[in-house]
Amino acid sequence: MQNRKYTFKIYPNKTQEAHLLEHLYLHQQLYNAALQERIDCYQKTGLGLSYNDQQKSLTQIRADDAAYKKIPVYFTRMTLRRLDKAFRSFFARFKKGQTAGFPRYKSLNRFSSFEMCSHGDGWNFNIQKKGHAKLHIRGIGYIKARGQARIEGKVKTSQVIHRYGQWFLSVTLETDELILRDKSTAKKACAIDWGVAHLMTLTEDNGDHQYVENPRLYQSGKQRRTQLQQRLSSKKRGSNNWKKACKKLSTLSRKQANQRKDLHHKLSTQIAKEYHLVAMEKLQIKNMSKSAKGNAEQHGKNVKQKSGLNREILDTAPAMLMSMIRYKVEETGGEFVETPTKKLKPSQRCPKCHHVHKDNRKTQASFVCGSCGFAQNADVVSGLNSLMYALGLEAGTVPEVFTSKPLLSVA
Repeated sequence: MQNRKYTFKIYPNKTQEAHLLEHLYLHQQLYNAALQERIDCYQKTGLGLSYNDQQKSLTQIRADDAAYKKIPVYFTRMTLRRLDKAFRSFFARFKKGQTAGFPRYKSLNRFSSFEMCSHGDGWNFNIQKKGHAKLHIRGIGYIKARGQARIEGKVKTSQVIHRYGQWFLSVTLETDELILRDKSTAKKACAIDWGVAHLMTLTEDNGDHQYVENPRLYQSGKQRRTQLQQRLSSKKRGSNNWKKACKKLSTLSRKQANQRKDLHHKLSTQIAKEYHLVAMEKLQIKNMSKSAKGNAEQHGKNVKQKSGLNREILDTAPAMLMSMIRYKVEETGGEFVETPTKKLKPSQRCPKCHHVHKDNRKTQASFVCGSCGFAQNADVVSGLNSLMYALGLEAGTVPEVFTSKPLLSVA
């Protein structure tokens, strides 16, 4: 059994939307009050509060405030658990010597969702027919929903999300169902090399390779974003015109996010259907997109160039793409192999003789082995090394002929 999340868009009427906004506000107030209670307890006694300690207070809160009686108690428990997870993560980071990041109070702009656990306890979600569903929340009623889950399963938990002025429902399904793949392509293997010049280079074990162009969504919408930001800065904060300008800016961000997610879904679905084994080197996105500013004692170099590169890296959302490919390949019964970058050094290793040296990679796009003279595109070489590692192949098994196929179509 495995859990999978699917997002549906819900369409509340005006009365239902007012109730949902009230629920969201009450959850935000509860979160902040629980955080304040933990801080006060520690300052006065030197001891912390646990989730179970705070859960006992819910009975008194519901008795004192009639508004909380409208919300099923299971929903409010999830809000307390959300705060408990934030503290657990805080202490875990502190123990590791990382930047701890103490949990902070949430404004409504930063508190955009509330969770519902135990399907059937105060809420129900039923998928009626293809693309249509209904969400029922006690005290609010039935809300229309649109969306589609690729896999059928048992509804476990969900999360109501308010984003860009619209409402969504993220549903967790428990399932053991697999998506069947075409038998003719069930034995194919490939490796993926992510990049900025090309979004990805897909290499097969027979030497065939193809590229996916980077859509560069940030660059394509940069001019429009600058215009909207300038208009926003000229408006009085909190005014109606300021709110309208905020909405236009968020609409642009939502559009670009949807375009990026749509492309990633199409790519990952196509790859999962065609290949049984997919290899990809482990990406450390946090390290790759780290700032080059340095510190007061030692200033960084090429700060502006590194800042631009970081924007391009994050614009491709490599972590989301890798995650989609992984779970979709596993859903089809395939295998996803994450190759160790530090150990393998796929960008510096010759796939023909396994000679490793940083000078093998002449430029960002070309690779020439200093030992045997093997020359090929650097992204293809990186993909070949990852694939050979995943398949357990030895040096010298590189194909003689490399065929560059047309761009991978995601239409």
